[in-house]
Amino acid sequence: MSAEVGQFALILALLLALVQSVAPLVGAQRGDGVLMALGRQAALLQGMFVALAFGCLAYAYLTCDFSVALVAQHSHTTQPVAYRFAATWGSHEGSMLLWVLILALYGGGVAFFGGTLRETLQARVLGIQGVLGVAFLGFLIFTSNPFLRISPSPIEGTELNPLLQDPGLVLHPPLLYLGYVGFSVSFCFAVAALIEGRVDAAWARWVRPWVLAAWIPLTAGITLGSAWAYYELGWGGWWFWDPVENASLMPWLLGTALLHSALVLERRGALVSWTILLAILTFSLSLVGTFLVRSGILTSVHAFAVDPQRGVFILGILAVTTGASLALYAWRAPSIRAGALFQPLSREGGVTLNNLFLAVLTATVFLGTFSPVFIEMINGDKISVGPPYYALTFAPLAIPLLFLVVFGPMLNWKRDELRKTAARLKVPAIIAGVVLAAALPFGGLKGVMTAGALALSAWLLAGSATILGRRWWAGRAYLSRSIRTTPRALVGLTVAHAGLGLLTLGITGTTSWDSDKVLNMRPGQSVEFAGRTLTMTNYEMVQGPNYEARQARFTVKGPTGTYSLRSEKRWHPSAQSQTTEAGIHVTPLGNLYVSVGEESAQGVVVRLWDHPLIVWIWIGGFAMSIGGAISLSDRRLRVGAALKLPTPAPQPIPAE
Repeated sequence: MSAEVGQFALILALLLALVQSVAPLVGAQRGDGVLMALGRQAALLQGMFVALAFGCLAYAYLTCDFSVALVAQHSHTTQPVAYRFAATWGSHEGSMLLWVLILALYGGGVAFFGGTLRETLQARVLGIQGVLGVAFLGFLIFTSNPFLRISPSPIEGTELNPLLQDPGLVLHPPLLYLGYVGFSVSFCFAVAALIEGRVDAAWARWVRPWVLAAWIPLTAGITLGSAWAYYELGWGGWWFWDPVENASLMPWLLGTALLHSALVLERRGALVSWTILLAILTFSLSLVGTFLVRSGILTSVHAFAVDPQRGVFILGILAVTTGASLALYAWRAPSIRAGALFQPLSREGGVTLNNLFLAVLTATVFLGTFSPVFIEMINGDKISVGPPYYALTFAPLAIPLLFLVVFGPMLNWKRDELRKTAARLKVPAIIAGVVLAAALPFGGLKGVMTAGALALSAWLLAGSATILGRRWWAGRAYLSRSIRTTPRALVGLTVAHAGLGLLTLGITGTTSWDSDKVLNMRPGQSVEFAGRTLTMTNYEMVQGPNYEARQARFTVKGPTGTYSLRSEKRWHPSAQSQTTEAGIHVTPLGNLYVSVGEESAQGVVVRLWDHPLIVWIWIGGFAMSIGGAISLSDRRLRVGAALKLPTPAPQPIPAE
């Protein structure tokens, strides 16, 4: 019965999305408050019905209702309950239902918290959000129905892909979707502004918090996905430039540019047209990611589906959405005011340069991701673009961008002086110089590059600390009060930029000093590796809840003491597939990574990696998300931050 309830809820949600896509737009055009209010109610009800549908699918998974085709294909009674629930979004259909749910919740958020918005602007935003809801609900219902029944229903289902049976599945896709779909709100605000031909203080005040609300989970989702791939896939890498990894990186890069340009727009009223264009392109790249993982156009371990027909449907949504919004931009943007003027040496100028680098980096990743497709379409040749391409193109652009990150917060708005700016940067420059001088004597050309990268990390960390240090030093006479009154947005900025420095440190360490070794081992054998003595103490078959595994145990003696590691090669009978569970010893200075492979006459294949400082990659990534969350908690940046004016007291009616 839950499947039928869920199906009916989706149909009602589609009808409400149709109402939402028409009523508020017509109401805004006519100045009809009733129609605009109808759009708000439709958005709230649509969110409720999509949530009901999602709950029905989750219930079917939790109760192992194998009469639902999707549950039979992606669930098994031996799966742990947490993975049965996470399987709700572990398939193409389920993930699209999650996408639609988040889209509806964001629309409901605009309707619920948008009381401080100009009524016509809110109505147009909700109308555009309704159009997106119609497109994706139609796609879900007519091509990817998650509630199809099968008869007779099987006694047992087919197990969820074992690679997905991991805590990462519980958090990684929802976080990514909160980011991808979250950028739909800034997209809708941009299109609404183009329709109205007007960008005012309310528009600027509302766009940036929504951008930040999308950027935070996307940053956390990418970081978590990197960590998940590192420990689950058994190849010891944290980023492989896989097409689907790139699909998440591209909207993150442009979203970061959008976040900074929205700050300029909010504070100074500048970069108006550029911010609108970034809002359109960022969400368009989010749709590109959705297309990649469902079209089969590119091969990836992350792909949900390889059905070209579904890919064509999503490609149509992408083409219409992006094409129509860019056409509207080309028509209306010239009539929107240009915004405040500023000098090149100013915070606005720094953000503009930052945006240019981020845009070029996005274009570089886009070209590397899609050039194999373009070349195959032109001459039929199949090529692959991997890490060497990005080492030659992405890294040379990212390094100067990281160097410039410290400048922005040190610059004054509108105009500044080079001498004063240099004085503010003196402490970070000294610290970075000391690190560079200390690291240069170690190694040849690679050592010089490593020393430069370490100095860059120190530059970022010292620069972020200087942001708060300057404020507290200026108020040192009342230091406790100065600390207590520091805006959360400034604290968040400091934490986020420090996280970028930590991420750079982790990338530098593992790229410059990592080492690996592959050998055959038997129980009792030892090997010297990266300053450690590793001994295989046991190798046996073990039984898990829904798998059997060949498990190797190791004792490791090293500088930090003696500890044990365990690595497994698992076989999942229901899914008829293997997975690798690596043994990882994590320390702040680096990880020892042990992965067992196939058996041979000489023993079992063991792969060893030493990854210095790699843990700081993920600490840095999560720190950036935390910094964003701290900023969003600032009263001035929260959605609906502007308080409504108090209702004026009734005035006496003058006597006639």
